[in-house]
Amino acid sequence: MEASVKRNGLYGPSIQLDPLFPYYENRSPESIAEELEAAGYGIVRYFVVNENKVKAELIRALQDRGIFVWALVLGNGTFSTESYPDDWPAWQMELLKPCNDGYTRFSYFSDKYVQWKKKAIANLLAAFPFDGVEIAEPYFPEWDGIRRGVYGDVGPLARQAFLTQCGCVMPDFVNQRSPDYYKKNSSVYQKWIKFRVNAVNGFIDQMINGIGGAREVRPDIAVATWSLAVDDGLDSRDRLREWQGLDAVSMINKVKPDLHVLQTHWPDWTKSKLRADYIRNYEPFVKEIRTAHPNVPIAVQADIGSARNMIRGRSWLNAFVATVKEEGYDSWTAYEYHIGGYMYESRPFPIKAARISDTEVIVSFNKRIDPETCRLFKDHFGVYDEGGFRFARIESIQVDGNRLYMRSGRFPRSSFELTIPRIKDTPELWLFKDYQSNEVAAGTHIKIPASAS
Repeated sequence: MEASVKRNGLYGPSIQLDPLFPYYENRSPESIAEELEAAGYGIVRYFVVNENKVKAELIRALQDRGIFVWALVLGNGTFSTESYPDDWPAWQMELLKPCNDGYTRFSYFSDKYVQWKKKAIANLLAAFPFDGVEIAEPYFPEWDGIRRGVYGDVGPLARQAFLTQCGCVMPDFVNQRSPDYYKKNSSVYQKWIKFRVNAVNGFIDQMINGIGGAREVRPDIAVATWSLAVDDGLDSRDRLREWQGLDAVSMINKVKPDLHVLQTHWPDWTKSKLRADYIRNYEPFVKEIRTAHPNVPIAVQADIGSARNMIRGRSWLNAFVATVKEEGYDSWTAYEYHIGGYMYESRPFPIKAARISDTEVIVSFNKRIDPETCRLFKDHFGVYDEGGFRFARIESIQVDGNRLYMRSGRFPRSSFELTIPRIKDTPELWLFKDYQSNEVAAGTHIKIPASAS
């Protein structure tokens, strides 16, 4: 990959995309790519939830439009163990309390997991033409995890690795009377904290720079590292290092990425009234990175709709993007394209039209449209040209995601205005499906170009 091409994925707006959501099913890759391009994204972060369900056609469709495609993979676990080796249960991370949330967490101290994951990422990059690779959420669980019980890794693999590497017994995080209780032996606890930071950084380094890793398989690949940021006091960075093994500066030192991404932590993104300029308070994280690595671009990630109480609308997102620019970030991204508040708020409207033949046209919309209402209002499309107005008498109609294909013998060969009836969008395909549908505004029309024949 030429340096100029690689740079295309480091600067400007980007969006996370999980193609396994229903919104992206039963439509062509070209329609998805067109919708994302129309939304203004030249960079897409393809969330690889399952390495066995990657859509090569979608990657190519995005790249055909000049969109840079990152492979975004998870580091500390998976939502699906489909096609994992039979012994994968032995790789698991152990927490202070069981956490049955549908996510399987793996131990960085399992050599088998580390080698398997490295090979899985290498195979992914060899099989699919991604432009970049990034390992998101590489941390240990969890914020305030000791108090909440969602803290790890405290299993036998971690225990043995700590004993081998540091010559110490792993701290006790439960029994306050134990001589090994973590608050009673500061020296051992500080070794434990550093041990965990080294484990996170070492894992990412293996995935990217290890023998058989991403850079060996794909020397052209762009690389991004991820760490968390949170606005919870002046010691937030220290607590992230302590509780979750995250140290952005040492991570960048180790991995040498092309880009570093600061991911908004859940104590921030779950706030229903989170200010759009909240990332101003991430300045200590940014300053620390820029001081140590002034030439590494920095991006910031937001969540725009994972929970009903914190769906971010268009005005919020616009203000967030303005803050990104004011704070000097090089790029930004958000999870996930179709769950943003604009999906629930905005009307469908035509963004472009093309002529296929004398009798066939294609109209593209800003979002996915409902095939049933397109067919229901089939007789309500109208033609405006020099001869005035008449109904188009659509003979056939087909919907592909955001695209509407129509055929009519009454389409003029010259250019004309096509009036659009009250077509609706697709709430049944959104994350929260009980929102009311939106419909095309009255009086909407779009210019159809003249036939080439």
